[in-house]
Amino acid sequence: MSDPAGGGFFGQLLGDLLQFMGGASGTDRLELARGLAQGVAAEGRPEANVDPVERIRLEELVRVAELHVAELTGLSPTPGGVAVGVEAVGPGTWARRTVDDWGFVLDVMTVTPPAPPPAPGGEGAGTEDPGDLLARLMSTMGPVFAALQLGSAVGHLARTTLGQYELPVPRAAPGLMLVPANILRFAEDWSLPADEVRLWVCLRELTVHAVVGRAHVRERLQELLRDVVRGMAADAGGLMEQLQGLDPSDPDSLQRVLGDPEALLAGTASPEREQAAAQLMAVVRVLLGYVEHVLDLSATRLLGGRGALAEAWRRRQVDRESPARTAEALFGLDLGPAEVARGVAFVDGVVARAGEEGLARLWESARTLPTPAEVDAPGLWLERISFEDPADG
Repeated sequence: MSDPAGGGFFGQLLGDLLQFMGGASGTDRLELARGLAQGVAAEGRPEANVDPVERIRLEELVRVAELHVAELTGLSPTPGGVAVGVEAVGPGTWARRTVDDWGFVLDVMTVTPPAPPPAPGGEGAGTEDPGDLLARLMSTMGPVFAALQLGSAVGHLARTTLGQYELPVPRAAPGLMLVPANILRFAEDWSLPADEVRLWVCLRELTVHAVVGRAHVRERLQELLRDVVRGMAADAGGLMEQLQGLDPSDPDSLQRVLGDPEALLAGTASPEREQAAAQLMAVVRVLLGYVEHVLDLSATRLLGGRGALAEAWRRRQVDRESPARTAEALFGLDLGPAEVARGVAFVDGVVARAGEEGLARLWESARTLPTPAEVDAPGLWLERISFEDPADG
């Protein structure tokens, strides 16, 4: 049976979806992401309160870790001399807070070309081509899809994350947010002493916190993260051009355009995006390598070494599930062992040539952050910064 509107049920459905999603505001998108993240993290169940004994134990261990991180790095994890606050939370709370901290991506990850104009009123009204309707739908749902991506990625990550710096993305709060249930599960899964794992997590989180807490490091990371996400959104926007030529009577045409999840997330990288991603990963690789260096030193002092812990963490990163990789992909990051190893090699190379004193200049100023070419050539980095005046930092 023919449809006088010309689009049949397909056109009617797309029109209804356009009307439903057309009014989404920035606040609505953030709340949508929060709700989805919290629901996925809690797996649909009410979240139990954290045992106060667990919170007190973590607070005690953070105080121990604080002293050693400050001594080993020369960086204060406690700007202004105020002790780092510790929040012990469940996965659902972690997810909701993380959406708030990472919500800036919603402002830069939704880039869409102008949607085709609606059909003019009058005799031809209601006969808009379904292909144009679909293109308008994709343009309208871009902000909603971005919120769903963020909420889903954060929610799944919350099920396994140990602390707030699973991804080294700067946070708004001055304290640390730890997830005791996940810490204990990690210890049990790898048959590790729970207190050793708690202390190791505190050391790791505080080291990242001390580095990204420096204003110039935080600002540079935020700038590069926005550039990469903006680039991914612009590149993915090319999909909209393909939607203009879709044949609604050919189901395979939609599958060909939307069947590749990586294309939906990223698209083909532009030169600008590739440059921003290279600069971002240069800083992140070295940060991860630096954290491993500090953990080695502090674990030797406090834990008699970290062989079993280090291996468990490495295996966890090798075997990390696709949801964790999806969260990384939102920011154009790769936190796998190969990238960590490159950062460790850089740090080892600096220490071998210039000792801990040379390494201390790494986070001195924005100018002393490594470039992509220097990550695999620490000697070049040392040569460049030798011309920098430490007083300028």
